[in-house]
Amino acid sequence: MAAIDVSGRIADRLIVHALGWTTATRLHIYEDAGLIVVRLSPHGVFTLTGQLHLHLPAAVRKWCGLKAGERVLLAADAAAGVLVVHPPAALDQMIVQAHTLALGGDRA
Repeated sequence: MAAIDVSGRIADRLIVHALGWTTATRLHIYEDAGLIVVRLSPHGVFTLTGQLHLHLPAAVRKWCGLKAGERVLLAADAAAGVLVVHPPAALDQMIVQAHTLALGGDRA
């Protein structure tokens, strides 16, 4: 879990180091189904800040309804060079679906 600062940055160096990313790493950042996907890409237009913070573009934050101070779940696949950022709304939806399945959904 990490917080989004007022500039849209995530300051979790632990996950950045686990992914092996540096300030020279080129990244592609996009929204997909309410999640923010960050992938290694030689043609990526994004990089980490000098402090190794991930800056999420304003458009992506807006599409996901992210605001400063909100906490997000970070899930990384280091082998694939992918980081998935789970905003609160996406987590809520996943929890509702899981509870519906676990508790029997519409069964009487």
